[in-house]
Amino acid sequence: MPETVVLEKQGPPASRPRGRTPVNPYSLSHLANPVLLRGLAMLAAHDRRTTALLLAHIAEADERRLFAPAGYSSMYAYCMGELLFSDDAAGKRVYAARTARQFPAILELVADGRLHLTAVLLLAPFLTDENASELLALASRKSKTKIELMLAQRFPKPDVPSQIEPLPARINPAPPASPSLLDASAASPPCIDATATPDHDSAAAPAFPATPPPPTSQNHSIEHAPERVPNGVFVKPSGPAARVAPLSPNRFSIQFTMRQETHDKLRHAQALLRHQIPSGELAEVFDRALDALIERLEKRKFAATSRPRPRRDHVSVDPRHIPADVKREVWERDGGQCTYISDSGRRCEERGLLEFDHMDPVALGGQASAERIRLRCHAHNQLEAELVFGTKFMARKREEARQRKSANGAA
Repeated sequence: MPETVVLEKQGPPASRPRGRTPVNPYSLSHLANPVLLRGLAMLAAHDRRTTALLLAHIAEADERRLFAPAGYSSMYAYCMGELLFSDDAAGKRVYAARTARQFPAILELVADGRLHLTAVLLLAPFLTDENASELLALASRKSKTKIELMLAQRFPKPDVPSQIEPLPARINPAPPASPSLLDASAASPPCIDATATPDHDSAAAPAFPATPPPPTSQNHSIEHAPERVPNGVFVKPSGPAARVAPLSPNRFSIQFTMRQETHDKLRHAQALLRHQIPSGELAEVFDRALDALIERLEKRKFAATSRPRPRRDHVSVDPRHIPADVKREVWERDGGQCTYISDSGRRCEERGLLEFDHMDPVALGGQASAERIRLRCHAHNQLEAELVFGTKFMARKREEARQRKSANGAA
């Protein structure tokens, strides 16, 4: 039986013998060198086994969609909110867990130290049923650098073009004195650094969703606009990450790289707004642009308008049709947020990919009235359907939808 390390947990002060100094389990200066190294090796082995078990638990909970009854819209959100992982750690572990579920041999390799978590993340985009055994064996006990070299040899990419790009002479962490002025002579798309005052948490701004953190240097990410690669693992297209960072109360910096077309649009907007914003300040331009975009999206999503029309007597033949006035009322009543509440009283915080859910299923005669319509994220809409129609029925429906989508894509 493998040896384990147990750290003594101190009881309340009243339960300890009088006069005894409490032991600090993290103070190790009294340990002899051999004892310290033996304990370190034992803890490292324990950590590997724990990591493998953690991935297996995440994968199974993700497959059963247990995050939904707990009030979360995804396993990624559950890992951050319930398991207290950072966004980066949550992204890496969910991505690795989904990969390990498809290729179970990964778990044993992680448990006995032949694969580290970074190796799983590096291999994931390339694993298939045909090459998994070979790639896992080749990556066994290899460092990140050696695995990257092995992948480059087996899956070569074209050479990057030779080019010279102008770079700033220095990086100033503070906002520029004149953020509205872009260097017109720059040969490459500019980076914008400006301030803004968003209406909600900046972490949601890149959503992505709940964006999300690149698990590896290849910038693969999960959740938020995922893309399915051939082996079935969800990843986000690679590319340089945008940054939204808090600077001070109610002030944020934003930095991203834009295409030439976007740069031209920005210049054009600055010119059109010159009477209202003489300085052309970027924060003001973006604020007005977002106002216009949000107004347009809200109108399309839930028929938002300052001058609503009276409902027409015409009744749609589509039983799933929801009148515009009902959408407006439901969206305002529910605050543009999923309304699912878990047994523990936690309301789902998802504000993206929301759906108008019939409390009484349409298939069972449900009507589209404001009293019987609510906002639900996709995960909790599906959970409600499973409660009504059964898990197996909904799993079959989802698989049929995936097959139709795949067939349409192939056509």
